[in-house]
Amino acid sequence: MAKLQSGNGVQWKDRRSQRGAVESLAGHESSSLGSDSELNGFANTETQTDKYGFIGGAQQSTGENDNIPPDVLRQREAKWLDMLNSWDKWMAKKHKKVKLRCQKGIPPSLRGRAWLYLSGGKVKKEQNQGKFQELDSQPGDPKWLDVIEKDLHRQFPFHEMFVARGGHGQQDLFRVLKAYTLHRPEEGYCQAQAPIAAVLLMHMPAEDAFWGLVQICEKYLPGYYSAGLEAIQLDGEILFALLKRVSPVAHRHLKKYKIDPILYMTEWFMCAFSRTLPWVSVLRMWDMFFCEGVKIIFRVGLVLLKCMLGSQEKLKACQGQYETMELLRSIEPRYMQEAFLVQEVSELAVSERDIEKEHLSQLRRWKETHGELHCKSPPRMHGAKAIMAAEPPSRQDLKQNPTIVVEVPQTTESKIEKGKKAKSKLEKKTDTKNTSPPLNPYLLPSDPALQSDNLAPSESQHLQEDTPPQGSNQSLSSSEHDTYL
Repeated sequence: MAKLQSGNGVQWKDRRSQRGAVESLAGHESSSLGSDSELNGFANTETQTDKYGFIGGAQQSTGENDNIPPDVLRQREAKWLDMLNSWDKWMAKKHKKVKLRCQKGIPPSLRGRAWLYLSGGKVKKEQNQGKFQELDSQPGDPKWLDVIEKDLHRQFPFHEMFVARGGHGQQDLFRVLKAYTLHRPEEGYCQAQAPIAAVLLMHMPAEDAFWGLVQICEKYLPGYYSAGLEAIQLDGEILFALLKRVSPVAHRHLKKYKIDPILYMTEWFMCAFSRTLPWVSVLRMWDMFFCEGVKIIFRVGLVLLKCMLGSQEKLKACQGQYETMELLRSIEPRYMQEAFLVQEVSELAVSERDIEKEHLSQLRRWKETHGELHCKSPPRMHGAKAIMAAEPPSRQDLKQNPTIVVEVPQTTESKIEKGKKAKSKLEKKTDTKNTSPPLNPYLLPSDPALQSDNLAPSESQHLQEDTPPQGSNQSLSSSEHDTYL
């Protein structure tokens, strides 16, 4: 077992009552007062924002154990940039290396872009140009819009992006969730989608977050957010069956007190642990989740259950259903600490084959007891490699589109060569197009050609000042071009 370290955990406290009613976003205009935290008055307090954007709450980071040396971070960024530039080759020939680098943690500056590539959202976006803008311009179904608006202020209320009611973060969250209800009207909106979309928005623009949400709902966790929640109930039974192999003690205890998996794992799985773990652990789990698929969610759940209920000594304090549920609602921080959790999850021997085998078994039992599934969801894709294999992208779909393009300054040698070429072209042009008569070597002082030479020095200087140099109307800023996606 990995070495335990102290860290900040997440208390399962309902903070919804701390926020007021949500103001309607209809007709809301962008404010010029500054950041969303300033709009809500947090800028005038002594509360400090951590490096993830949290200004308080249980998921605010202390920064004690999550600092990476700058030189290591720069090296990782260079490696990830190289991978993203040749993504199809890396995924085809060096997927194990990609997987290892996801386990080490994606550099914060590239996390959003990497998530979009891993999930296949980048390809979806390129193949559906203008789709999000089309959905965003539509009014949406009022029954879903009312529910979405009521949920906006509940999503990470202590994050600077979502702290202001009607602020920029909440507006983008509303747009993404509304667009999804239009994209999948038969599925509509589920409350657990809101924190998923909010995490994505913390790392990417609204359009990218929309396609990331589409991929999670359709490829990684299909059926999770459909009516009836049949898929999440099935996965709960799969988790319980896998627990018997991973921790027989915990399995017997939960079975003894008839604690159904749906009671403790629903929020874990549907929100991908975004509301449960310390934030740095959330990001590390999501890095691995986008690469390896839903097995990471299963492994995290199994590790937490094993750590909390895996020994007789720990079970002495929870002799009953209520006590057990209270224990699972307040998981010890040391078990959720980043280094410990990453190592335990990486070493736990639960594969996608194990999950699929148990899925078929539980599906047979479901049909025997409940009949056929009411919601036919598409097959689950186990990670980035499976998604790319199912829908092979073109090189154009994977091409990176930088938000800012700056021309590289020319070297002295290149300028000289360019000048020589321009001079030769000018000479050829002069030879072919010059139709003026030859110069007269015997010009008289009265000829116009000599008038400028006969001017007084002051008049000649005045003429030079009033005559603008050729090409001076070009702005210096023309060498830089800012283009935005």
